Amino acid sequence: MCPAEALRNGELGVRFQAEWRGVPAPAFAVRWEGRVHAYLNECAHIPVELDFNEGDFFDLSRSYLICATHGAYYRPDSGYCLGGPCKGARLTKLAVVVEAGMVYFLPDAIPD
Repeated sequence: MCPAEALRNGELGVRFQAEWRGVPAPAFAVRWEGRVHAYLNECAHIPVELDFNEGDFFDLSRSYLICATHGAYYRPDSGYCLGGPCKGARLTKLAVVVEAGMVYFLPDAIPD
C-alpha cells in the first residue's frame, strides 16, 4: 500500500483501492496512537467518500475521523461513529499489517 513512514499520527491518510466483496472499492489508511488503521472510504450515513481534500480524514483537533460532507465523526481506532447523522454506526474496517517498513492490505484477513 505505502511506506509506513508515510502515515503519521493524526496527519494525512493514504488512499488505496481495495477489493470488497468482489468489487473494487476506495479505501484509506491512517495512523492513530502509533497503530495503522484502514477502512473503506465510505461514510456510514450514505455512501460518499469521507475526505474532501485527498487524504484529509481527521478533524481540526486531529482526534477523530470526519466525513467532510455530513460532519459525522468516528473513532480512528474502531471506526465507531460518535456523532452526526449515523451515530452508533461504524466504518467498514479493513485488515492491514506493517512489515519491513511497509503497510500491506490483507484482503482475506479479519481486522482486529
